[in-house]
Parts: sequence; structure tokens; C-alpha cells
Amino acid sequence: MAGQSVTLLRWKYSHYFEIVEEKEKVIIVKCKLCVGEKLLSTAKNTTSNLKKTSACKAQHYRIGRETKQQKLDFSSSSPGKTISSTELNKLVAAFIVEEMQPLSTVEAPTFRNIISKISVTGKRPGGVLPDRKTFASFLDNAYMEMETELKKTFADLEYVSTTADLWTAQNKSFLGITVHWIDPATLHRKKAAIACRRFRGRHTYDTIAAELEQIHSSYALCGKITATVTDNGSNFVKAFRMFQADDDNETKNDEDEVIFTDLHAVLRDDIESSERYVLPPHHRCASHTLNLICSNDIVKFLTAKADCKAVYRSATGKCSALWSKVSRSTVASESLEEFSKRKLLVPSTTRWNSFYDALSRVTDMPLVDLNQFCTRLDIRCITEREYQFNKEYCKVLKPVCMALDILQGEDQCFYGTLQPTLEILMTKILALKEAVLEKTAIKTWFSSILDSDEALIAAVTLPKFKLRWLRDETRKDNIKMILAAQCRALTIEIPQKEPLQSPESRDHENDFFAFPEEENQHDDQAITVDVEICEYLKSANMENLHDFPRILKIFLKANTGTPSSAPVERLFSIGSLILTPKRNRLTDQRFEKLLLLRYNLIWTFFWHKIILF
Repeated sequence: MAGQSVTLLRWKYSHYFEIVEEKEKVIIVKCKLCVGEKLLSTAKNTTSNLKKTSACKAQHYRIGRETKQQKLDFSSSSPGKTISSTELNKLVAAFIVEEMQPLSTVEAPTFRNIISKISVTGKRPGGVLPDRKTFASFLDNAYMEMETELKKTFADLEYVSTTADLWTAQNKSFLGITVHWIDPATLHRKKAAIACRRFRGRHTYDTIAAELEQIHSSYALCGKITATVTDNGSNFVKAFRMFQADDDNETKNDEDEVIFTDLHAVLRDDIESSERYVLPPHHRCASHTLNLICSNDIVKFLTAKADCKAVYRSATGKCSALWSKVSRSTVASESLEEFSKRKLLVPSTTRWNSFYDALSRVTDMPLVDLNQFCTRLDIRCITEREYQFNKEYCKVLKPVCMALDILQGEDQCFYGTLQPTLEILMTKILALKEAVLEKTAIKTWFSSILDSDEALIAAVTLPKFKLRWLRDETRKDNIKMILAAQCRALTIEIPQKEPLQSPESRDHENDFFAFPEEENQHDDQAITVDVEICEYLKSANMENLHDFPRILKIFLKANTGTPSSAPVERLFSIGSLILTPKRNRLTDQRFEKLLLLRYNLIWTFFWHKIILF
């Protein structure tokens, strides 16, 4: 479009004209409706001349007349703008789902008044929507079609991963599950939510295992799941430990957990439940683990010594009073505008990184302005020692906050991102002498990950990292050996060129005297494992990963998982916008359908693929 007439390109009938030449103020075009080779000229800032000057004036007169009618006639739409009633229902359904509006919206008089102004094929004066009950069945059909599309997609995949968590809202509990996979063609990550099901009763490990297996089976995912990511909750940890064979990752770090068990349930059916369910491999959420390190281990360290404990308690206590005052008082919030252009953040009790962000916002203010603000709010002023303590706290833990942001990224965060992130995090922490305990805690909590060949292979087969994040040459050689062993264990047909055969070579005598050396002489044409690994480490990226079939196979399996369970928590965040107190009559099934349709918007966006009626 550079240099072309913007006015012409924006004109509704620009497709009838072909640009031949462009001058300083005039543009020369050829009319596709006119007979002959006559050219037309018009100014760049108007198209009026194209409507009245031509050998085929009748065609241009019709175009100009239609344009004027479009400007003056508000009672009906111009040709090409009418839609069918089915298309109108699809658009309204997309609006209801995406904007999370109640179904009663379709019966609101003001909304129906807007719809009536839309010209619908065969309807005059405008469109008419069905009632709420009919529209509910409309969405039920959309949900069934979405579910069918998901099952077809999963059937063509070899590997998927899931995230799972429990959520409580409006005195109800729900089990949410999201599925993640890598598109074999584009190597882009994809996701979908398959459940946010009402979870009744106690949250025991066996009931969790039963629901997980049932939901996985309903989508034929059993045997395809490389890992299920959950938080460090004892009920989830025990469920995967009890109903998973050959689990090496869950045998560590469980000694410090306090697990409450229903003794009656154990005596009743512990014997028969040991082989009742089969769950996939389990990964603990890395983000949740880092949050536990900062909110538990670091706090224990800071409160272990009396002098450090006193300054920590007083510094955080004064900041808490400041956050509380600003969040509850409009006068305090207005007074803050005199001292800072940014508002103070209020931390969440369940997210350490929100506490870090809130504390960083406080330390961004100069101490003089901060104390003047505290004086105006009648809050104890922060001392120089406390202020420096808060700054040092943010400085030491900034790498952890950065790592959390990386691991909680959802779109293109592969499982192979986890180990390089932990290694680089410990390297940055080691540069800070004050954070020795932090590195020790990371090694303790993530010992199964740091020693895992699975996590190593996932990182090496991710072209973004390969071996760049490693400094030890011995460790690099060991990883190459592990990768080579896994490549040799694969049975993949490498494309080969057929050798040219002469007519004489096809006779029975030559076939009879075919020696082993001659039969295998073209095997060297196939790329060897060592050459493939060497070439991959030199030049591979996500765009040409298909050129390395063995590496690609390992990549798809090792990197399908996610480092954290943040996707399922985002599902619950959307759910909180749907399941509001005003919608307390929403049934559990209707809530789940509306939530999954909204989360899986990529599936329901193409409404023309969904047969709703």
C-alpha cells in the first residue's frame, strides 16, 4: 500500500478498478467493467470522477447511486450486508460466550431492540432472537461440536500433557483440567480446557484419582499423557504416588509433608483400591515450588536470628499497614497522588510474587516522600534500616521473580525451559553472597528435577537452549551420550534415495550373488545419529527442526509438558467472572459448558464450522 491512494483503497468499489500509474497528485486506473483499454484519471483524495466519467457510464452511475442510497437509507442495509438468521444467532452466541454475559441477555428488551435493526434474510424489519431456553440448547449444540472437534484433534496426537487443580467458589468445589500439546506441523504449543467439573465430598486422594482417570478416559487420553502438572498439595501428591507405577519423582521431598488420612476409609478399602486407578506421570508445579521457597524457607531463615527477625517484622508490618490504609481509604489513595504517580499494589495472600511486586513499588518511592506520606496517614514512619532491608530483600529475590514470570508463561513455555531456568537462577543467586540459603533451598526442593535425565533431554532438544546453558564440558559430553542413546533406541525410517539399477542388475543371477556389502552399501546415505546430533547442535532452530527426525521425535515427547500449573489457574480466573453471586441459579453443567466454551475460544471462534441447528 506504500505510495498508493489510500482514498481509493478504502473505497467500497475499489475492486472494480486496477491501478495502472500513480503520479504526484493524480492516479491512473483501468475500469474492469468497461470495454476496451480506456484509462481513467482521478485525484488521490477523491473517487468522484470514477463514478461519472467512463465509456460505461451506466455501470458507474449504478455504483454512485448505490453509494448515495447507502448513505441516505437507514431503514435497510445495502446489498451484501444482510445475514441469515443462523449467522445472527452464531454472532450473538459468540458475544454471550466471549463477554461472559448471562443467557437472559437475549431476552432483554434493549438488546432485542439492537438486534431488530439488523437486516436478516427473509426477515423484515429486522432480526429476531429465540428465547432463553432455545438459545441454551443453541449453546449446548456448540459445546457438543467443540467437544467433538477436540476429540478428533486428540486422536491424531501422539503426546499430550495436562494440568489439574481444585478450586472453590460460592461454597462449591470444582476440578479443572487443561490439555496441552505441540502441533507436529508448526511446532507451536496449543491448549484446551476439557473439564471444570463439580467436585463433591472431601478432597481425598482416591476421589481425586477417580475423577482424573474418568475425565482422561472420556477424551481417550490414557496412554498419551506424558505428565500431569499439579501443585504441591498433599492430596494430589499422594494420589499420583498411590496410583502410579514406577514413580521416581514422588519418592523425594515427602518426609516433611503432613498428610491427613481417613482411617475408616483405609481400613475399609485400602486393599482393593491399590489397583483401581492408573494415573500418568506426575510433575510438581515449579512456580508453586518457588513460591513455597520464598514464602516458607526464606521467612524461616529471616526469623531465625533475633536482630534480623526484628527488622523483618517491623519493615513488613509497616508496609502492610500502608497497603491496608491505601486499599480501604479513598482519602489515603488520593493523598498518594501527591507523592507518587503510580498506585501502591496490594499483595495476595496466596502469591509470593505479588508480595514482591508490592514491596518493590514501596521501595521505588524515596524515603523522604514515603515518610511524609506515612505521617499524613498517621502511620509509623519507616526507618533507614528498614528501608534498606526492603531494598536488599527485593535485590536478592529479583532473580526468583524473573524466573517465576518465565515459568508461568503459557504460550510457548516448553518443559525444557525448566532446567535451564533453574540453573541460571542458581548462577545469578551465587553471584549474591547474601543468597546462599536460597540456592540451597532450590537444590533441595528441585533435586529430582536437577538430577532428571528427562528434564535434561527436554532442555537439550529445545533449539532455544541446546547446550548453551551448560558451563561444564564433562556434563555436556554426558548429555550428548544420553541423547545419542535415546536416538539409537528409536525406530524411525530416514528418507533414502533409491539406487539406480541397470537392466542387468534385475536378473536372477545378480540377485543370487548379492553380497552383504552390496546390500548395505547405500545405508551410508542415511544420516547417522552422531551426524544428526552434531548438525542439530550447530544449526538447528524451530523452523528447521523437521530436518532432524530423531531429535524431533524426542522433542515432541519431552517438551509437551508445562513447567507449571498456571494454565488451569487461569481457567479458574475466568470461572470467577462467570460464577458470580448474581448468577447463583446457574447449574453446574451450564457453568462448565460456558467456561469451556470461553476458554477454548480458538475452537468456537470459527462458528461456521459448528452446526448449531
